Amino acid sequence: MGQASIGDILKEKEKEQMRNLVATQKKIIELKAGEKIDAFYLIKSFDVKKTTAGKQYIDINLVDKSGEINAKIWEYSKETDNLVSESSIVKVRGEVLEWNGTKQLKINKIRAKLPTETLKISELIPSAPVESSEMLQTIKMYVEKIEDVQIKLLVNNILDKYNTKLLYYPAAKKNHHSYMGGLLYHSMRMLQSGEKLGQIYKFLNMDYIFAGVILHDVCKILEMDSDEYGVVSDYTMEGKLLGHIIQGIKEIEIEGEKISIDREKSVILQHMVLSHHYEPEFGSPKKPMTPEAEILHFLDVIDARMFDFEHALQGVEPGSFTDKIWLLDNRNLYKQ
Repeated sequence: MGQASIGDILKEKEKEQMRNLVATQKKIIELKAGEKIDAFYLIKSFDVKKTTAGKQYIDINLVDKSGEINAKIWEYSKETDNLVSESSIVKVRGEVLEWNGTKQLKINKIRAKLPTETLKISELIPSAPVESSEMLQTIKMYVEKIEDVQIKLLVNNILDKYNTKLLYYPAAKKNHHSYMGGLLYHSMRMLQSGEKLGQIYKFLNMDYIFAGVILHDVCKILEMDSDEYGVVSDYTMEGKLLGHIIQGIKEIEIEGEKISIDREKSVILQHMVLSHHYEPEFGSPKKPMTPEAEILHFLDVIDARMFDFEHALQGVEPGSFTDKIWLLDNRNLYKQ
């Protein structure tokens, strides 16, 4: 048998390195209080803050495909600060703590991923469980179910306008569906639920249900500034000053005028977007005044809540409780 070439040896070393990385990589969802970790994660966001004593520290949100965890670097230095940037991959060494019923990571050491370290970035990017292209195709299938020609054209035109960004945009900076493809996933599940409800409440106008679901959050693309990984760095200037509800109303108005849509149809769709948060303190100055607008609100709430339940219960052993879930009124959830 001939001697192995240098190329073969290097390839074998690379494979061995990858096996070691996979073996040591601990998913965020698997982390338990009290254990020490040494793993790669993606920085979703960070901020330099001060303790009550005036000492600087770095507050970081780390993510991987399984979830998100807040972390602290208590020993602040300019060198450490330079290592930290949004959407960068870092290797962290530290220990998992529990604070107010929630897991938190204390980082003792942090460094950037080296060029020689092979790691599948797809494992570090939280994303929807369905391929974005498949979800977009499903949503377009629902557009085809809209019978009103003007409403169908309006929805198609707006979808085509944001076609590329829809493939990766999240539904939020934080909270529900705040990952790559989250906006499509949220809309797709609402459409599926809405269709089922339409089979029970047959008086509903399904053209408005389907159109309202697709349009209610589409202007989050204008509200947030997201990279191709679905990580939102900040809200846009318009997003901060107006928000996606007002931006959504403007979008329907402007695109509707281009196709000379019937005024009543445009106003009804605008009302659905305007009222879908239900309360003034959440951005809706009007409550739903049509059954389709009412259904849209509850479809939105149901999907957001079910996401929070599903996400919180992942990795929890049957017969156990979760940490307190702030998004669900600080409840401890039980896994059956």
